[in-house]
Amino acid sequence: MISFHKHSGIYTLSASQELKVSVENTWDFFSLPENLQKITPQHMGFQITSPIESKAYAGQIISYKVGILPGVKSNWVTEITQVKEQEFFIDEQRFGPYSMWHHEHWFEKLPNGNTLMKDKISYKIPYGVLGHLAQRIFIKKQLTEIFEYRFQMLEKLFNER
Repeated sequence: MISFHKHSGIYTLSASQELKVSVENTWDFFSLPENLQKITPQHMGFQITSPIESKAYAGQIISYKVGILPGVKSNWVTEITQVKEQEFFIDEQRFGPYSMWHHEHWFEKLPNGNTLMKDKISYKIPYGVLGHLAQRIFIKKQLTEIFEYRFQMLEKLFNER
């Protein structure tokens, strides 16, 4: 399930998905930055450009190249700002296409042994009225497509066993 809402000029995307694996297995997958490429649509040309030596940790800087529009790639730098193993981690954009990007990844152990994974992304778009128009025309659609693709890939990786 994916939803959006706007508050004080900031947009928030919320998404959730139940995965038929343990929190430990879910954490092992999501705490490896290189796995992000596996769940990002190929047409975006997502590529990590910084060396990755370990699982996610607070203070880790990760740089990427990613297609934000057809034929337009952007450099994007995020920092993992908080990590609580097997519960959550937060990444924030330091440089990139948004004025602000704050992404919370939550992992909850369910009574049946599965994992409820929740994402909350708060973001602000630059360029004032033009940015808000871009949100309405294509940014919301693009983020929805990314999370729908991710949902499908995670279903294949974890739920079709």
